Amino acid sequence: MTAPEAVAIFAAGAAAGTVNTIVGSGTLVTFPVLLAFGYSPVTANVSNTVGLVPGSISGAYGYRAELGGQGRQAVRLGLASAAGGITGALLLLALPASAFKSIVPGFIAAALVLVLVQPWLAHRLAGRHGHPLAVPGALPVGLYAVGVYGGYFGAAQGILIIALLGLASAQGFQRVNGLKNVLAGLTNLVAGIVFVIAAHISWPVVGLIAAGSVLGAQLGARIGRRLHPAALRAVIVGVGIAAILKLVL
Repeated sequence: MTAPEAVAIFAAGAAAGTVNTIVGSGTLVTFPVLLAFGYSPVTANVSNTVGLVPGSISGAYGYRAELGGQGRQAVRLGLASAAGGITGALLLLALPASAFKSIVPGFIAAALVLVLVQPWLAHRLAGRHGHPLAVPGALPVGLYAVGVYGGYFGAAQGILIIALLGLASAQGFQRVNGLKNVLAGLTNLVAGIVFVIAAHISWPVVGLIAAGSVLGAQLGARIGRRLHPAALRAVIVGVGIAAILKLVL
């Protein structure tokens, strides 16, 4: 690894940490950089996942005020996300690298629609039947499915988590975003443990992405916590559209 490559990977990690904390999809920053420097897709994916774990922890800490009173919910939903993350990591090691590529843009597009209509839909359905995902077991099942995707690749899993949490809860958008950081971080953590045990990891890449993502996550928390919910939704939609374009072009 050359010095310019190291600087670029560190910078990509910082950008990913910022984006992940505010929205999600930081993998779409780091993953292409690693591919451009000659790392195989699987090595790039697993090294990126492990490297972003410290950034996820940093981002959750940055949202600690918004996480107040959500401890029990974080544990309950975190179990579903962690189980999905383990499943997704095992699938990555067992299936062809291109297995999910054709359906990923569809997942992201569906999440963006949910983010846009969530305030209207949640208000309409809450008045009639309670929150749309308040059916016992519905939200954990959804988060498990997102965790599977997150453990496998992870780009835009934050958008998917926000969409699900927004439909299941009357909490403010910033509190939802704080909980999203915890759940996405747990998914990355358990998937990373699987990869450390069973996959080939580039530890220099992990170190650079980890250092960058920790700093970027603190910046992301400062920015994201000050954004108006409408502005945050606009950022989510913009990042999501960029994610779709990167994956299909």
